Amino acid sequence: MIGEAVGSLNLKPGFVVLDATVGGGGHAKEMLGKILPGGMLIGMDADENALKIAEDNLKYFQGSFRLINSNFRDLDEALAKAGINFLDAVLMDLGISSYQIEDASRGFSIKFDARLDMRMDPAQTLSAYELVNKYKEKDLAQIIRTFGEERFYRRIAGAIIEARRKRPIETTRELTGVIHRAVGSRYKRGRIDPATRTFQAFRIFVNDELGALEKGLRKSIERLKVGARICVISFHSLEDRIVKNMFRESSKIGLVRIITKKPLVPSREEAISNPRSRSAKLRVAERA
Repeated sequence: MIGEAVGSLNLKPGFVVLDATVGGGGHAKEMLGKILPGGMLIGMDADENALKIAEDNLKYFQGSFRLINSNFRDLDEALAKAGINFLDAVLMDLGISSYQIEDASRGFSIKFDARLDMRMDPAQTLSAYELVNKYKEKDLAQIIRTFGEERFYRRIAGAIIEARRKRPIETTRELTGVIHRAVGSRYKRGRIDPATRTFQAFRIFVNDELGALEKGLRKSIERLKVGARICVISFHSLEDRIVKNMFRESSKIGLVRIITKKPLVPSREEAISNPRSRSAKLRVAERA
């Protein structure tokens, strides 16, 4: 939804903008094309590898952007480093990027066999391996239920505990196998893979994605100039609920004006050409 996202921000030459989840730089490239000459883009990402890719993809715009290795929960510190107080636009494209999914070594995807990891920031301590092999059954069940919205959370948590009694669960394939044996027959054929929601839950928990979203979103709104816009693209109901509620609460106290009464969704053409975009929801608000 690059066109819808960038178009919603009403960008102009000379704007100072924040791409809080710069990833490989796809949205950033489009934004830079709108704010030059005279504009500046700050790109944040917790994944240092993502910033290397973004820097290469944005090399044509050298001097007009700055990339910062940081989670958007630490937005204040990042903007201070860049010497910026207020912003003309903010874009937050949530979730996991395609290159992270396709990088088998990161352990994000059920498609590839790799050591359990799932950390956006490889420097952080907690990994999916630690979570799966050390957390109590009741805690695993709560995580799977809360962050994966998985109805078989108890059965899956119990199966993980039983499997790790024999030996540690070390890889994505091993974890997928445990889940499939526990609940595979209970999933209707043709629907999502039985391990999908559990993998989502563990990834969200390991990276504290929802806690980071709440903090980063609040700070982003506070940093917007009057009339400046923020655009957020979410990929599951937990994220979208946080965005919707924060926009609504901010609107009630006169801090923002909600531009999208209902979220925008990908066109049929985009959903067909890029299946990962099918669950995307885009919401926009403007600082009042």
